[in-house]
Amino acid sequence: MVNFRIVARAISQVLIFEGFFLLLTAGVSLITGERQTAATFLYSAVITIVTGVLVFTPLRNTEKTYGTREGYIILLSIFLIFSLFGTLPYILGRFTHSFADAFFESVSGFTTTNATIFHDVETLPRGILLWRSLTQWIGGFITISLSLYVLPIVKYLNIQLPTYEFSGQTADKILPKTVDITKSLVKVYLSLTFIEAMLLTIGKMPLFDSICHSMSTMSTGGLSTRNDGIAAYPSPYLKTVITLFMFLAATNISLFYFAARRNYGKILQNNEFRIYTAIVLAISALVSLVLFIQSGTGLGKAISEGFFHVISIVSTTGFFTSDYNLWGNFLILILIILMFSGGMTGSASGGIKIIRLSIITLNSRNVIKRLVHPNAFLKVRIDRRTVTDNIVINLLVFTAIYLIAVSVGTLVISLMDYDILTSLTTTVSLIGNIGPGVGSFGPFSDFAEMTTSGKFFLSGLMLAGRLELLAVIIFFSRTFYKK
Repeated sequence: MVNFRIVARAISQVLIFEGFFLLLTAGVSLITGERQTAATFLYSAVITIVTGVLVFTPLRNTEKTYGTREGYIILLSIFLIFSLFGTLPYILGRFTHSFADAFFESVSGFTTTNATIFHDVETLPRGILLWRSLTQWIGGFITISLSLYVLPIVKYLNIQLPTYEFSGQTADKILPKTVDITKSLVKVYLSLTFIEAMLLTIGKMPLFDSICHSMSTMSTGGLSTRNDGIAAYPSPYLKTVITLFMFLAATNISLFYFAARRNYGKILQNNEFRIYTAIVLAISALVSLVLFIQSGTGLGKAISEGFFHVISIVSTTGFFTSDYNLWGNFLILILIILMFSGGMTGSASGGIKIIRLSIITLNSRNVIKRLVHPNAFLKVRIDRRTVTDNIVINLLVFTAIYLIAVSVGTLVISLMDYDILTSLTTTVSLIGNIGPGVGSFGPFSDFAEMTTSGKFFLSGLMLAGRLELLAVIIFFSRTFYKK
């Protein structure tokens, strides 16, 4: 049976944690002279923290260990609770017209998806802009934390695949204690965010925008303080900095441990990192070449646009500097295919993930070889380690469910009278936690026109994608609650 006391205790801590960031935003709003916005965040913080304390107090002596069932429920609850209470500033400040709008915006932030219902974000107070960036940054941190040590605890290892098992040196070998893992994660995450913010400020991006965009980049979130996104900053330097940090944000965060130790050999030996880098370089070069030939623009601009948008989609950040709807069918198709991939495990990126696709590809190669040599003993190996048949099967199941979810999502959105390209790419983009797709909801677009039921459905897609789909399915299965 599920021990709901343990679950409730964990949820209460989540609320108190979120309340701290609401207080932080209230303080920033007060400093910038936005008193009404500061009051909105203060009320939101009080509601959130008081709720958390009221739930936590009678449960403070509850046992801290939890089993598989409790782990799954906590996993699902974290993003849902964050998103629900994250709506408070939008609702109390009347920045959205409905709960559906507020929930969509909040879910978009915490799932690190660059999707918004705001048509003109530049009219919003700085407090709200900061909160949008913070929700992404928090969501990215939680995603990485879960991939490093929470998911394996709840026996999610064979589904998610393996920061521990197949991402180079494992987190448990690097840092034996959960507390140490968390401390190191915070240091790396904060350091990269700070470094990018400073580099953007050096490039003459306003300090506030630099902070918000660095949080959006490192979380692979993509929400911007400007209506035109990164296109609002024509500086090649700024675009280069953001491109680099989008690439780093989709890298397994445990590899930065080796970078800090100057153990670059471990990084270069990491199979997933090599494949990730090769895909980015090869596809970026192809897109740049086609852009150069088709558009007639300079080679430098073609390379800049090609690398920026390929890395933006592979990392699932969703930043944009131009409308790729105008790039032609060939490049649009390449970008759609890239929407499925995602970055490395142990990062905040969404999508299927590079390691999963690598293992599935290697397994497919072995299947073909067995057709010619039926008695051949073939195993999938990653980083000189054998991938068990059980993991391969689970990955195939995950991929099948992922494709089924995309199909169902496409059908549902098409029922809302959207064309097939818009329906497909919107589904793939939201499940992959990217944001902009192709068609009606492409770059420079928002989701304000979507119906209320549609916004709730799209919010569900974002949550399901961030929770790795299978976790959601398992939670709603009958066997989950049986002894």
